[in-house]
Amino acid sequence: MQFEEFDYVVVGGGAGGCVVASRLSEDPAVTVCLLEAGGPDNSALIQAPLGFAATAALGIHNWNYNTIPQPGLNGRRGFQPRGKVMGGSSSINAMVYTRGNRLDYAHWAELGNPGWSYEDVLPLFKRSENSECFGANDYHGIGGPLNVSYLRSPSNINTAFLDACAEQGLPQTKDYNGESQFGCSPAQVTQKNGERWSAAKGYITPNLSRSNLTVITHAHTQRLILEGKRAIGAEYLCSGQSTQVRARREVILSGGAFGSPQLLMLSGIGPAAHLREHGISVLHDLPGVGQNLHDHITTVLIYRTQSKDSTFGFSLSGLVKIVRSIFEWRKSRKGIITSNVAESQAFLFADTNEKSPDIQLALCTGIVDDHTRKNHLGHGYTLHVTLMRPKSRGSVRLKSNNAQDAPLIDPGFLSDPDDLKTLIKGTQIGFDIMQSKAFAPFRGAMLYPLERNNHAQIEQFLRNHADTEYHPCSTCKMGPASDPLAVVDPELRVYGIENLRVVDASIMPQLVSGNTNAPTIMIAEKAADMIKASAS
Repeated sequence: MQFEEFDYVVVGGGAGGCVVASRLSEDPAVTVCLLEAGGPDNSALIQAPLGFAATAALGIHNWNYNTIPQPGLNGRRGFQPRGKVMGGSSSINAMVYTRGNRLDYAHWAELGNPGWSYEDVLPLFKRSENSECFGANDYHGIGGPLNVSYLRSPSNINTAFLDACAEQGLPQTKDYNGESQFGCSPAQVTQKNGERWSAAKGYITPNLSRSNLTVITHAHTQRLILEGKRAIGAEYLCSGQSTQVRARREVILSGGAFGSPQLLMLSGIGPAAHLREHGISVLHDLPGVGQNLHDHITTVLIYRTQSKDSTFGFSLSGLVKIVRSIFEWRKSRKGIITSNVAESQAFLFADTNEKSPDIQLALCTGIVDDHTRKNHLGHGYTLHVTLMRPKSRGSVRLKSNNAQDAPLIDPGFLSDPDDLKTLIKGTQIGFDIMQSKAFAPFRGAMLYPLERNNHAQIEQFLRNHADTEYHPCSTCKMGPASDPLAVVDPELRVYGIENLRVVDASIMPQLVSGNTNAPTIMIAEKAADMIKASAS
């Protein structure tokens, strides 16, 4: 078989892969190949921020995964729309820029991962960022590849949300990525001049002219190539043809929380008994591969409204509004097409014994029912209530030894009873905010009515409607060698395999208290430094 050879082969063009490929190729003496299963990120549905609202419903630019039936969700299959395009999920997400809480990273270090404390990772967040919100200060940086701003044309319903939070004793915070996460605030978003600013847009697009950076799209990696217990490349399928690329130095796996463990197992690295079930020769028995999956579970409180100017909706006037706004966006990059829908955020305590907020709220300026896959006539708005530190754990397993088959995804939602208790409390707090006086000019009937103090009713509502907030992680857990579920060491090197690292959200030892795009970019920034240091 013909193959090309590079110093580094990066498998996966999501947030982690884009950052690593960009940073490594800064050295003109180094050659880098980046493989992405999806296509380029040049679609208007990606570059126009509001376009993401159609990608899940239409199945565009994503893997369209589903979970196995979830007992905690009354047997429902959850939806997992992960990015299948250059930039990965950073090209189809809601663009909310959150880092998590400083205590998250303190906990990472306490678990046996030196170099991952908040003090260690803050400089990497700052290096990656160009903050239009705050400029350069103790918590934010300027000049980095990832542009972060406030929305250009936010809806006036956000003011009602912030006022409603104040009515319920939740103050505004100047910066939930700064000194204090607790409170409510307009969302910080990965946008620039009214366009999405994904990891691909920030790290890859400006550097495509580098002669030492080769980007191959529509390249679905089938397996890693190993000589003994040393990674030397990857084999991918493109236009029906199988091709290999070889790595002189390292292979970096950035397939995400589902793709990375799947590819390790397909390559003979993982739980031995499970691999043998699918006729895969066991190269290295690594029990933690695919284990420890956890994800933010969220529910939606949906209200109808007559306020058509402040919200999105399915109506003749709403369609006319969208058409007009498309022309406005094309002309000035302003208007509702710049919306990320989740326009305001809040971080609060359901359990007052916690040391940091355990619930995240996001006010959405439209009806978001079943990931926008269920449409309803008329206008409305939605509150996402998200459990930030779930105790429930699940797994990613192989369906077969065929790389074309989707993996078996089991988040184990609500399998730990504490998660249900906390989410019920969070839902009640969210309900109180939505019922506050500040929302009176907007508030219509609830799409799924609830009684605030009816715990049994709220429990069934959660089991019938809750699902992912799109933040799966920890399936290639970082940890010390003494941790039986650890897959990579604190330098992200796969245990037992030479020249192979994992760089994406799958390495998180525990989920952060917020969205995962910014932390994944930070992880990749740190990985690039470690890779460069090991080569010097």
